[in-house]
Amino acid sequence: MALHFDRTEFDARRDRLILEMAARKLDAMLLFAQESMYWLTGYDTFGFCFFQCLVVKADGSMTLLTRSADLRQARHTSIIDNIVIWTDRADANPTVDLRNLLNDLDLLGMRLGVEYDTHGLTAHNGRRLDEQMLAFATTVDASDLVMRLRLHKSEAEIAKTRRAAELADDALDAALKLIKGGADEAEILAAMQGAIFAGGGDYPANEFIIGSGEDALLCRYKAGRRKLAKNDQITLEWAGVHHHYHAAMMRTVLTGKAGKRHVELHEACRAALEAVETAMIPGATFGDVFDAHARVMEERGMARHRLNACGYSLGARFTPSWMDMPMFYAGNPEPIAPGMTLFAHMIIMDSDAGAAMCLGRTYLTTAGAPEPLSRHGLDLLVR
Repeated sequence: MALHFDRTEFDARRDRLILEMAARKLDAMLLFAQESMYWLTGYDTFGFCFFQCLVVKADGSMTLLTRSADLRQARHTSIIDNIVIWTDRADANPTVDLRNLLNDLDLLGMRLGVEYDTHGLTAHNGRRLDEQMLAFATTVDASDLVMRLRLHKSEAEIAKTRRAAELADDALDAALKLIKGGADEAEILAAMQGAIFAGGGDYPANEFIIGSGEDALLCRYKAGRRKLAKNDQITLEWAGVHHHYHAAMMRTVLTGKAGKRHVELHEACRAALEAVETAMIPGATFGDVFDAHARVMEERGMARHRLNACGYSLGARFTPSWMDMPMFYAGNPEPIAPGMTLFAHMIIMDSDAGAAMCLGRTYLTTAGAPEPLSRHGLDLLVR
């Protein structure tokens, strides 16, 4: 099997899940999030774009319901022994197959936790699932159960993230060699992604963000490439990825000469990120981290130009996004604890001046101050 962790690691994760299920009085969990399946078993696929479900009973036994295309994938990449196939056919309803499987597993009339809040369960299939469960079992939304377990990383997971962070640094190094007036965004993007692949990394869970000129003010990927002007700005957000574990970074790089406004924006970003680092300690909350960012932005007159969130948890994620929960936003009560891998991004988009400035990196939380996982500093980058 192509496993990225020792069997003892998976056993420990299963035991944590069983304890949490017992605390919530669940007889079984119906897992639809690919991240949950990967974390618990190693199962590695993008086949979750179709219906599949990992059933985990209170005794720790596991059964995967999936399509024939993923049978060998599951055998090769996971510790799952029991795999059941639902058949592609006209008018197929795999939730009926799932109900029948649950009946075979003696779960009639039981209390089942369901991962509803995931791209692995569409609204269409979620409605069909609920229809099948009406007279079969009691279902409760347990979307947060495995997510909260994944938030706290093991030493083996931290090692994966450290390697991902090295790859993210390699990607920035590759970009900085090319960024100058006349440089082509396509070549910059190819060099960044190529550096990660060459280092043994993986595809990210979403596209890298790259945009120069006017597009430097965008926070999303868009199709189309341009060449940088002599005096220009380019915003990059990317992640190093190792065995699906992500370490994200974000920078706005200037070509030519840094203008006064860009310098002001960078100073605000840096001060806000330093305030975030001070707040990212055990005893504080994710909301406290956001408040530290917002306070600095407001003191420097950037309230209109900042966003309403300034980062999030990272880990092993699948398409369509490497963003994990919880996020840094106002009022989030989730406590900071040691062993989390968190991405903090300071984003200022001044549409009035047409100027962007972004500064972000991934941290490992500790018993004290967080550890930045990048070898790069926070100085303004001008090429």
